[in-house]
Amino acid sequence: MPELPEVETVASGVHERVAGDRVVEVWLGSYREPFKTPPQRLARGLEGRVFRSIHRTGKHIVCELAESAGGDVSAQWIVHLGMTGRLLVTTPDAPVEPHTHARLRLKSGQKAERELRFVDPRRFGRLELRDLRREAAFTAPGVEPLTVALEDFAALFHGRKLAIKAALLNQSLLSGVGNIYADESLFRAGIRPRRQAGRLRRDELARLHAALQQVLRHAIELGGSSVSDYVDANGVRGFFQLEHCVYQRKGEPCRTCGTLIRKIIVAGRGTHYCPHCQR
Repeated sequence: MPELPEVETVASGVHERVAGDRVVEVWLGSYREPFKTPPQRLARGLEGRVFRSIHRTGKHIVCELAESAGGDVSAQWIVHLGMTGRLLVTTPDAPVEPHTHARLRLKSGQKAERELRFVDPRRFGRLELRDLRREAAFTAPGVEPLTVALEDFAALFHGRKLAIKAALLNQSLLSGVGNIYADESLFRAGIRPRRQAGRLRRDELARLHAALQQVLRHAIELGGSSVSDYVDANGVRGFFQLEHCVYQRKGEPCRTCGTLIRKIIVAGRGTHYCPHCQR
């Protein structure tokens, strides 16, 4: 599943390409799974709207929509990529990939027409429209990992008995962190994933806070991790997977000490760590 760096990369790429464009036509597929909002209502809410901005909130892409180029934001199109979802900017005559569930034809001034397409083979992604005149704006359930202060970060885990890996994956605590970046951050902080979250020392939490933000920012710089289907808005793979220290490296030597990387299960998720570097 795309995590914070991948979703940030896609959202930024879509914003760069389509901000200011108007939706002139909407085509939606026949499968019901991707549509959190009924397709007919979704199409009506999108057609004629202008993309004012596109940004990431947690693991969601939030498209701010207005009635006109200079108008106030009156609706949001919210895209969750699920396991295999992609949001691609292309030309209208580009071949339509299998498992395409939404095509938005866009136009802006003298620029050539474009299409914004949602493709999702496994159909775990979700498309939602919110009318801000009647509904609340979308918010993530947890705090933002890239900006949370150390004091607030440490407070998230106070008294919690669950494993620190499980705590990092809890979206009601931190919105956007997934399996890849939890493993990589714990490695860089030198903390074993099964350590009880509420028993971590202050200095360990400070290391983890710094490691998490550094890993996430560096992954964004490299366009995210392409370990499965992930590509950015232009169809380009990310590069951070080349710098993974532990994730999906079971049985390979640690890049720091040479000890073989181990894989265990924590909170039902495959978890990778170095038994020498992480205590």
